Amino acid sequence: MHERTSSERLQMRMARPDDAAAVARIYNEGIEDRRATFQTTLQSAADLEQQIAGVGEYPFLVAESDGTVVGWAAVKRYSDFPPYRPVVEAMLYVARAERGRGIGTRLLEALVDEAESAGFTKLIGKIFTDNPPSIALVRRRGFREVGVHHRHGRLDGNWKDVLLVERLLGEAAQESGGAR
Repeated sequence: MHERTSSERLQMRMARPDDAAAVARIYNEGIEDRRATFQTTLQSAADLEQQIAGVGEYPFLVAESDGTVVGWAAVKRYSDFPPYRPVVEAMLYVARAERGRGIGTRLLEALVDEAESAGFTKLIGKIFTDNPPSIALVRRRGFREVGVHHRHGRLDGNWKDVLLVERLLGEAAQESGGAR
């Protein structure tokens, strides 16, 4: 059983380009695990450094414990269509050895806050239906299940279903009477 990570030791902050190697390591664990992404090509620090440096208006956070990056969360543009620009897609990965310690919860809470502060009105997420820990996390954090994209893509030759979730932010949440 994992020891809980203390709030004093776990810090959420915006990612910096020098975090790219740690972010790539964590993302590559997720790619290798085949439970969270259709991506099959491992990513280099250079790939992620460009993504972190080019984020601008899109929050990209890391969770740091005792000086070590143990997780990351970011949002990316959902669509170029003007009415959809305030909608962003969330991504979240926690280092394999650190899972089950509440880091994902803290990262998602911080990402929701940052996305809302940046003026986004909705976070969406796409989760493999056979990933119960991630589904449980978004349910606990107020995301609503929208539906399932059946046979959304193939991973290693096998069809994967994807659960679509959303959480309203800012004025969209306020104008919905508090519904998320």
